[in-house]
Amino acid sequence: MKPTDRRGALRAGATAALAGALAAACGTEPRPDPASRRPGATPGAVPGTAPAAAPAVAPAPRRFPGLPAEIDHGPRDRPRVALTFHGQGDPALARTLLGQAEQAGARVTVLAVGSWLDEHPGMARRILDGGHDLGNHTQHHTDINAMTEAEAHAEIEACATRLRRLTGSVGTWFRPSRTRQAAPAVLRAAHRAGYPHTLSYDVDSLDFTSPGAAAIVRNVTGPVRPGSVVSLHFGYPDTAAALPLLLTDLDRRGLRAVTTTELLT
Repeated sequence: MKPTDRRGALRAGATAALAGALAAACGTEPRPDPASRRPGATPGAVPGTAPAAAPAVAPAPRRFPGLPAEIDHGPRDRPRVALTFHGQGDPALARTLLGQAEQAGARVTVLAVGSWLDEHPGMARRILDGGHDLGNHTQHHTDINAMTEAEAHAEIEACATRLRRLTGSVGTWFRPSRTRQAAPAVLRAAHRAGYPHTLSYDVDSLDFTSPGAAAIVRNVTGPVRPGSVVSLHFGYPDTAAALPLLLTDLDRRGLRAVTTTELLT
């Protein structure tokens, strides 16, 4: 698709996509059948059917030699940016955001909260099947910098356990909760849990304050530059309204939205 065609499609679809997400948000996600909770059962499996094939193992964390323990941006000499989402909230909005990104040919990074994955286990595979990065954003999304190193490790490891059970991997990235930068104890705890780097960001959309779609777009497009890592969130309707506009603006600037792994590779 030509860039101009892509921008037109995004603008035309933005309102419809948001309306669909909000309508879906009024419902509830079906609960797994109790039979699927048996040891060894596949989450969401239909009783009486043959078990599904085990999913392919998801990518594992990578070490990037020469990069710091905490990464907040990628190379500045390539026209790429990473849109990263804190993964919790209404799964209908999450699916809308993922679909919007995929329609534009973009790939994102999702840092999932473990308790959210407990409630919506199918989201892990949905994220990976879309070609996106999936990582760890702690089990309970509390202030991890206020914890002892042992407590922080337990929070990180609990989410890693969920990811491993659902995907075969602890995920590609760890992002600390309730903070932009991790304390030294949290960096050590994350390393012990198998993450060579933690993932921060250099552009904050402030979408969690619900400032409106136009403000979110301005908050990103003002400071964004090649190599930027942008902080966004699932669960906020303003973000779903803003994302097609944001992707259009990035495309106009010649910036491609890629996974964080691709940004650094």
